[in-house]
Amino acid sequence: MTDAQAQKLYIGGEWVEPAGGHYEVVAPADESVVGLAPEASRAQVEEAARAAAEAFESWSRTKPEARAAILDRAADIMQREFEPWTALARAETGAPTGIARGMQVGVGVARFRRYAKGALEPVEKGLPPQVTEAGPMGKASILGALEVRQPVGVVTCITSYNNPWANPAGKVAPALAMGNTVVVKPAPQDPLSVFKMAAALAEAGVPAGVVNVVNGQSVEVGEAAVDSPDVDMVSFTGSTAVGRRIAEVCGRSMKRQLMELGGKGAAIVFEDADLDAAVMGIGTTFSFYSGQICTAPTRVIVHRSVYEQLVEKLTGYLAFMKVGDPAAAGTVVGPVISAAHRDRVESYIELGKKEGARIAHGGERPVVGDGRGFYVAPTLLVDCTNDMRVVREEIFGPVVVVVPFDGDEEEAVRLANDSDFGLLNYVWSGDSARAFRVARRLRAGGIGVNTIGRNMEAPFGGFKRSGVGRDVGSYALHAYSEIQSIVWTA
Repeated sequence: MTDAQAQKLYIGGEWVEPAGGHYEVVAPADESVVGLAPEASRAQVEEAARAAAEAFESWSRTKPEARAAILDRAADIMQREFEPWTALARAETGAPTGIARGMQVGVGVARFRRYAKGALEPVEKGLPPQVTEAGPMGKASILGALEVRQPVGVVTCITSYNNPWANPAGKVAPALAMGNTVVVKPAPQDPLSVFKMAAALAEAGVPAGVVNVVNGQSVEVGEAAVDSPDVDMVSFTGSTAVGRRIAEVCGRSMKRQLMELGGKGAAIVFEDADLDAAVMGIGTTFSFYSGQICTAPTRVIVHRSVYEQLVEKLTGYLAFMKVGDPAAAGTVVGPVISAAHRDRVESYIELGKKEGARIAHGGERPVVGDGRGFYVAPTLLVDCTNDMRVVREEIFGPVVVVVPFDGDEEEAVRLANDSDFGLLNYVWSGDSARAFRVARRLRAGGIGVNTIGRNMEAPFGGFKRSGVGRDVGSYALHAYSEIQSIVWTA
């Protein structure tokens, strides 16, 4: 380990030594050390928030064209450094090369490009005039009105470990485009990529204090980033339990919130569905981030008449999913993020067996290379019922549960909606009218009909305990803004 690999914090336009020293970032694939991450103190987090607050006045008045140019230049730099930064993302997350390239760094670049354009979207909208009669409020008049979107202020962006590029880019880029300043607190398991994003913004010419990145394993770091009096909004991606605690703190001072929390995606498969297409969609649970993705269709609700056939096809599909070193050609499923998380996922598999589920595939701990790394075999739990914890709780790993149903679409809807979560659900049916009818009855923020694809201009967010607010596309610009009305007399 060399001094060059010891990462500094980024506060007020300067690279700063962390008061708490450094800790090792461990590669999930082989348990080697990727680099040294900084451990900030509470005082340093508060300093970052003050720097963001001081920079807000001038940045919020910067012309949209100037903000767009900085975001575009940052994307250019990310593209220039694409290969080494892909290698870093793969090393610290354990994502296979294709995922690290296309779904992590590639999406990060795309989101900066998108919000460079987003900075130029109109923020003012004229409203229909209103004719008022003479009365206690004054003489008769015609009142014009203008809706104006204003930046919120200082935004704390707390990001998830499953994607240290797409997730922070989806927060930082639209927040900056709208004229906010940010304090970014990455996940402690894989923060090094987020500091590369900050380096790209610094090189692109973002003014001092507009972007700040703090980090640490201590709970105190995250608490300071949320409860600082200089912070106006918190954007958080992570577990529902942590999101609830953040919301409680934000509520005390009325901070704005954007929460993308847990999921337990229901995938309804009707008897007339294209089963091969359904299997391909459900199978992404295993290959995307080794199941560490809240949008995955992890809870399959399938009609009894095609139940055995679907289970057979899923089992056959899994047989071709190679678990291995994410840097190796042909690897489809890499490791999960840590030993602790591997143990958690494995404990759910054991729990499923005790609850009466049958393991149709997987369930064992795979040995890759010399046996190091945090690998979990893609696992299919069948013969499940809706009261099982493995069906109701988010496992966040390469595990899919299958629940059969015997009735009509009413039963399928009831089973799908019988959940604390409501992020993304899915419907597979050969009858488009039925699929859309069912989709409208599902209590989730997004529904995929015969697809797991996402339109990246469509609003994204959850019902129930899966979150608060919407982002993606122009909805993200709206999320990082306040609406102001200006009224005048004609």
